[in-house]
Amino acid sequence: MHVLVTGCGGFLGSEIVRQLLRRGDSVRGLGRREYPQLTDAGMQLHQGDVRDATTVREACRGVDAVVHTAAKAGVWGSWKSYYEINTLGTENVLRGCEAEGVKALVYTSSPSVTFDGQDQSGIDESAPYPTRWLCHYPHTKALGEQAVLAAHRPGSLQTASLRPHLIWGEQDPHLFPRLIARARSGRLRIVGDGQNRIDTVHVENAAAAHLCALDRLDEDANSPAGGRAYFITQDEPVPCWKWIADVLQAAGVEPPRRRIGFAAAWRAGAVLEGLYRATGRKSEPPMTRFLAAQLAKDHYFDISAARQRLGYQPAVSNAEGLERLRKAWEGGVG
Repeated sequence: MHVLVTGCGGFLGSEIVRQLLRRGDSVRGLGRREYPQLTDAGMQLHQGDVRDATTVREACRGVDAVVHTAAKAGVWGSWKSYYEINTLGTENVLRGCEAEGVKALVYTSSPSVTFDGQDQSGIDESAPYPTRWLCHYPHTKALGEQAVLAAHRPGSLQTASLRPHLIWGEQDPHLFPRLIARARSGRLRIVGDGQNRIDTVHVENAAAAHLCALDRLDEDANSPAGGRAYFITQDEPVPCWKWIADVLQAAGVEPPRRRIGFAAAWRAGAVLEGLYRATGRKSEPPMTRFLAAQLAKDHYFDISAARQRLGYQPAVSNAEGLERLRKAWEGGVG
């Protein structure tokens, strides 16, 4: 296939590009900067921003399929900044696909589009969108997902939405550096009773799931995989704080011992959110309600649909992924 990958320079996007190139697909990447490692490997770069509808349509011209990973992540910032990228940017991709006759679109969503602050214990894709949102990221991603799934047209543009949870790996530029920095500074505390269970997904597995979705949509003009959302994980739920401790130990960093109750962390998050908004501070508060709930509640999912409809099978286990971390970090981290 000839595939466009938006957000091609991101942690997940770049791995999707590498996997597509390795199997012989032709890849065009849409990103805001230059990515010499990817272009040297064979990716064609279309430089630009998903907020520019003309740029997006040009990037969609002549491709068979699109993987849309570009997004603004995080838990803090203005509604405008999230909405323009995550929702309007996705609508630009949809219009580009429809105008240029693209046959398949795989959208990178998030399990947080179903999160309202309560435990998510083995839920499947029948879980509804929340009626309240704890931050702008999941809200704007949910709006993007709904637009993508509503655009599904068998025989024309087929769509699917993937919800990978806590993507990680040796080159992770987001989650691990922040986790390690907080632990080193003594600012990381166990939130809640420390027994909540979570799912994660290694970046190689998350990328492979996107290729599975592309293939299922491509092989059948009326694919049963289309028009649906899918949770994507390791399918190995683990105690959250045990997993965090394992990661920190792989980095040679002492895991946290101090604790804070969930209710106290939630209240602190609410106070800090109000204070930061009132004072116009741009930096992220050290605690928010969303973060408190993410650190204290269950987040593990039933991925039967992804296994059955996409043919997804996690290849890199938790144990193998952690061993890779240990080897990669033997010389020290940061």
